[in-house]
Amino acid sequence: MTSTTRQMGTGSGRDRATVVDGEGWLPVCDLADLIPDLGTAALIDGEQVAVFNCRDGSVYAVQQADPQADGANVMSRGIVGSKGDATTLASPLHKELYDLRTGACIDPKGAEPTSLRTWPVRVEDGLVEIRAGQADGAALS
Repeated sequence: MTSTTRQMGTGSGRDRATVVDGEGWLPVCDLADLIPDLGTAALIDGEQVAVFNCRDGSVYAVQQADPQADGANVMSRGIVGSKGDATTLASPLHKELYDLRTGACIDPKGAEPTSLRTWPVRVEDGLVEIRAGQADGAALS
């Protein structure tokens, strides 16, 4: 098990936290620190991850790098919405539309569709945690 230290949000009252369960769950921030439908960026094992707390109570984590913008780290600034039953994220640069649940590109706006990597997320006692090393979906090409 790797013990990784993460800086917690200032509103949490927690200064630092480490992996304690042996399953790779890393604390990111308190759920209360996340504004609904707005993203925030976190550094997980050296990679920037965009984290979203949606109005329906779901929390998602996807790669921060925009696959259609030469890897610019901007996805946390994207627009959260919906298409059908999917909770979506529109890239802030080129407006490609991604399913936050799977990372799949559902509207590539004429570009070759490239999925976002996703990470398992859980909320335990009000603390948002991401499982490090367990990214799902396609890797950034």
